[in-house]
Amino acid sequence: MKGIKEFKPLIKLLGKEKFRLIIASIIIFLHGMAEIFTGYLNGSAVEAITKMQLKSAVIYLLIYLFIELTFDGIFSQIGNSMLYKVESILTRRLGYNAYKKALNLPAIAYEEKSSGEIINRITNDADTLSFAFGRLLNMFTSLLASIVILIYVFINSWIVGLEILFLLSILMIVIRKYTPKMKQIHKERKAEQDKFTALTNESIRGIREIKTLGIKNNLITNMRDIIKLIYKKSEKEIDIEKEFHIITRFIKSLMEVGTFLVCVVLLYYKQISLTFFVAMTYYVYRYMWLIENLSDFMKMYQKTVVSIGRVNDILENRLYKDVKFGSKELNDVKGVVEFKNVFFAYPKEKQTLNGFNLTLEPNKKIAIVGKSGHGKTTLFNLLTRIFDVKKGKITLDGVNIKDLTEDSLRKNISIIRQEPFIFNRTIKENFEIVDENISLEEIREYAKEAYIDDYIMSLPKGYDTLLGEGGVNLSGGQKQRLSIARTLSKKSKVILFDEATSALDNESQEYIKKTIDNLVKDHTVIIVAHRLSTIIDADIIYVVEDGQVVDSGTHDELLKKNENYKKLYTKESLNS
Repeated sequence: MKGIKEFKPLIKLLGKEKFRLIIASIIIFLHGMAEIFTGYLNGSAVEAITKMQLKSAVIYLLIYLFIELTFDGIFSQIGNSMLYKVESILTRRLGYNAYKKALNLPAIAYEEKSSGEIINRITNDADTLSFAFGRLLNMFTSLLASIVILIYVFINSWIVGLEILFLLSILMIVIRKYTPKMKQIHKERKAEQDKFTALTNESIRGIREIKTLGIKNNLITNMRDIIKLIYKKSEKEIDIEKEFHIITRFIKSLMEVGTFLVCVVLLYYKQISLTFFVAMTYYVYRYMWLIENLSDFMKMYQKTVVSIGRVNDILENRLYKDVKFGSKELNDVKGVVEFKNVFFAYPKEKQTLNGFNLTLEPNKKIAIVGKSGHGKTTLFNLLTRIFDVKKGKITLDGVNIKDLTEDSLRKNISIIRQEPFIFNRTIKENFEIVDENISLEEIREYAKEAYIDDYIMSLPKGYDTLLGEGGVNLSGGQKQRLSIARTLSKKSKVILFDEATSALDNESQEYIKKTIDNLVKDHTVIIVAHRLSTIIDADIIYVVEDGQVVDSGTHDELLKKNENYKKLYTKESLNS
């Protein structure tokens, strides 16, 4: 069956549950096989009564009763209960592993895929697994039991056997025709559902901007268009399923009436026994159940295969490879950063860095300036390994950052962005997510260094104040200072400021400048800035143009010797 390979990666996630799955499978299989005898036992009981063999009839019925009570009444419930527990555990593990994998995806994945698609793969697609194994196992058991029954039918009457085989063959042709259609339309509907989730996510996160920009009606129109497309895909999916159900229903009716009609004629001409005739009144309904459930199963199966395939794309690194880290650990870091002949280009874009060389020393306030699009922020993306260099290397204390473990890299290099991300938790919890053992006293010390402690303590709940999503309760300057304090709790040797003060008022800017000045004493502080007024007191300023360092010096030195720097500063001064 096409798509069955998608279930293989899930076996790895079972762990100790494999044993429980095997036991449940055996129980369900035995239950399915035991049901084979019910038709024969009832037929034998009826024929025994017609021959006045009461004792034999009672024995057949008692065996039938035993099978019903034990296999159908007890074994079936135990097996299915065990199976559902395994599925529940597996579903949770699948969601957890998909989430963990999503956090390891390279940055390009989040540029090419919408947040809605990734969220749906982690949540909705993982949940689709629920009861899938049970249905698959029950259907496999039913198919196997039906094959055994078909052999029994052929032994007793090749005419009835050929009739059933012919109709089942037609059914398989119908299934082969409609299965790809159902799978394709379900994939298309899932794609539209991803857009729905992405827009919903963006709208909730950006509610303030939506209101202030006055774009609410535009987004409502966008959402209406997406919902219309989802409805059209759903409608088409329903139509295909309806056609499939009508055809399979016709085959089911044809098998039911046709089998009974042939059996009646054969019994009249004494070509079959009464036992076989009565048994077929049971077995033909088993085939009816098989056809009906097979049609429902195929619809469910295709949806499950699509969903599990989407999750496996993440789990199996089919779309993007995980970022690989080395095995080296750095201790007592000095903080010397060096770019050695670095070349880099973003996907589908022209070269950003062209043989870039630069050595950055600790205990200095270092600034990198230049026009937009000339590679300033790219340096930070490469240094934090959001992206990797195409050629050349970046070293920390002489060690290639690609050779460092992820923990060593993240521990020693931190970045404070223009729009820092604040978690929708309390202020204290925003620090605890960095260091779960951090004390309130330590948190306050870091907050004091970032000049944010006084403000926090003025709040009614202090450090237990719950921040809104993205820190919407805070001003831009407060978010920056809280982000700096949180970064300080990491004790990173290298701290990067990416346009950290470009959108702040003068008061907030002064606070952050003080914090930076304090950090310079025992850190490597690197600042990328558009507002040159924020870095005029830097120990050294590097001017970047077309992906290379074209000049360096103090602010006063660059005003005298670099015409482009002078133009940038003069333009900014005039705008101010």
